[in-house]
Amino acid sequence: MKNTFMAVGLTAALFVPLAAEAFTTSRGVRVNPVNELIFEVIPKSSGTFDEFWCGASEYARRVKGAQWQDSIHVVQGRNTSVTTGRRSAVQFTLSPQQVGVSAPLQGWLSLGIKPGNSMSVQQARSYCDQSPVRY
Repeated sequence: MKNTFMAVGLTAALFVPLAAEAFTTSRGVRVNPVNELIFEVIPKSSGTFDEFWCGASEYARRVKGAQWQDSIHVVQGRNTSVTTGRRSAVQFTLSPQQVGVSAPLQGWLSLGIKPGNSMSVQQARSYCDQSPVRY
């Protein structure tokens, strides 16, 4: 019995640091660190372009201390979250060279969020000001 309580206590202690590092935007978009260099943006539903970039900007600025002119880079496009298991998440970094991200091939049409896409923290923050369209 004593071992069971100890095991439960140790297991609970493992999850405390993860909860403390979670960040949520005013729109309810969650951002979790994957490691020291990569973080992932996890919206409540499937997520929009605006939600992903806004969440990345808010986290970069408030948690990572990024400056407005710093660039945010997509590490992994829309995929399953590695921190929560939710079906829709995008991974970002402020250190593309250290994680091996290179610019994507650019064509005349680019849809979605692809690895290598980037924008400044300030430009990404502009997506926070856009209100969602409701029908």
